[in-house]
Amino acid sequence: MDRADPRGQGADAGAAVSRRAATLIRGDGIGPEITEATLDVLSAFGAAFDWDEQLGGMAGVEHAGSPLPNATLDSTPVGDGYRSVNVSLRQVFELYANVRPAKTMVPGGRYEGVDLVIIRENTEGLYVGLDHVFRVGDDPKALAQAMSVMTREGCLRVCRYAFEYAKTHGRKKVTIVHKANILKATSGLFLESGRMVAKDYEGVVAADDKIVDNCAMQLVLKPEQFDVLVTTNLFGDILSDLAAGLIGGLGLAPGANIGVHAAIFEAVHGSAPDIAGRGIANPTALMLAAAMMLDHVGERDVGERLRRAIETTIVAERIRTRDLGGHASTAEFASAVARRA
Repeated sequence: MDRADPRGQGADAGAAVSRRAATLIRGDGIGPEITEATLDVLSAFGAAFDWDEQLGGMAGVEHAGSPLPNATLDSTPVGDGYRSVNVSLRQVFELYANVRPAKTMVPGGRYEGVDLVIIRENTEGLYVGLDHVFRVGDDPKALAQAMSVMTREGCLRVCRYAFEYAKTHGRKKVTIVHKANILKATSGLFLESGRMVAKDYEGVVAADDKIVDNCAMQLVLKPEQFDVLVTTNLFGDILSDLAAGLIGGLGLAPGANIGVHAAIFEAVHGSAPDIAGRGIANPTALMLAAAMMLDHVGERDVGERLRRAIETTIVAERIRTRDLGGHASTAEFASAVARRA
């Protein structure tokens, strides 16, 4: 996984700062290639960061015996040498909101005009890890049980983030996605919390809600009806990949994980070891994640310029990597985007 974590956030996030400190993890597989391409593009756009490069994934295992070494955690604003490698980054850093934009960029696909954002609660629900098997008689796995944990605070927090995101980014509607008709306690709490938050934004941001299975169908039938969607951990995990499929795949899907004290920006696709080292990986998702990082640290004008350059390269200049039907290498694509700086 390829992630960058900007520091110096909070009250001065919108201030004009010449350089910002950030942790950089290149990751496994194609990670180093697309990271290098993204760093070149950021440099071309004058986005100055003091990178503290650290290890993660298999490189972390090989050098420090852990996919998330203590040195990597210590590099971040809230790191304190946390030792449990079983706790995910989002839980370690309390990154409560996962933000996944999906926007049509490659013309001629099945869907035109998709421009939506899925905001997923990132720390609760079924992903808290309370997943167990129980022995019955001679069968050690006769019964399996998973527990979903939702809190009022967690639900309100991510829903408020979604409405505030919509307000800040000029979005007009937030759809609360749930399964409260069946999961009356947990999903019911989420829906109730979302409706509470929606009242605070009446007249500014519209709100509606949809049951998750209907939402999935509607995303396929008429995705242009959606603007911002906010939902629980598992539902958001599934729907955000579905949305990526509407726009051409995970190669175009960036992600941000937002917390109170830290943020992590990533390409959400895997490490693709089958094409690692061949110079053909698509760096678009990580470049778009970098644009989200620039937005987050108060450099929205640079982030918007970067997004326009990526879109111009793909659409107008038709310079595309193989997964998008083109022939450009990773470096050639990066060079084309950098020329638009």
